[in-house]
Amino acid sequence: MRLSRRPFLAALAAASAMPGTLGAQPADPRLTERAVGRPDAPVTVQEFFSLTCSHCAAFHRETWPRVKRELVETGTIRMVWHDFPLDRVALIGAMVARSLPPERYEGFVGTLLANQDRWAFSRDAMEDLARMAALAGMNRAQFDAVARDEALARAILEQRATAEREYNVQATPTFVFRGGSAPVVHSGNMPFERFEQRVEEARRA
Repeated sequence: MRLSRRPFLAALAAASAMPGTLGAQPADPRLTERAVGRPDAPVTVQEFFSLTCSHCAAFHRETWPRVKRELVETGTIRMVWHDFPLDRVALIGAMVARSLPPERYEGFVGTLLANQDRWAFSRDAMEDLARMAALAGMNRAQFDAVARDEALARAILEQRATAEREYNVQATPTFVFRGGSAPVVHSGNMPFERFEQRVEEARRA
């Protein structure tokens, strides 16, 4: 499938003009929260990421495993993922991830980020993405239907535009740490020690 940047930018511009709130509950179950960790954790961390962002891939390879082991599984934080696609390829990847059963979301996204250089920048990224979707249980007909789903694409871009308005997200990854009344916003990849420091700052905020 040949992809063009122009329709992506046009759709993004249209989505930016529409009001929205990240906390709103969408009617489409594919747009419901994708998260891991205790709902009553003292700190909630929102990550805004793009599947074609090399810095996002580095965070998920190098920092996320320790964050999950030492902060999520111990009940210290709840991690919430937000799609913030930077291009059409990332948008289709996000659409596919959200169309899988929710319990497969984290694993599929993690696989895409861990193998980003094998699909995201290839000559035919869509074919490579379709093959990876097949490994997650999505056949080709289902993949093609998801890729053509303009309503889902528009909804994801609307959520991206809302993040830009609410948290001034301008780059990926961006993390919003909330423990007290004031959120702590961090833009860019970071090592575990800096991540843990931000969690403590959010607890005191």
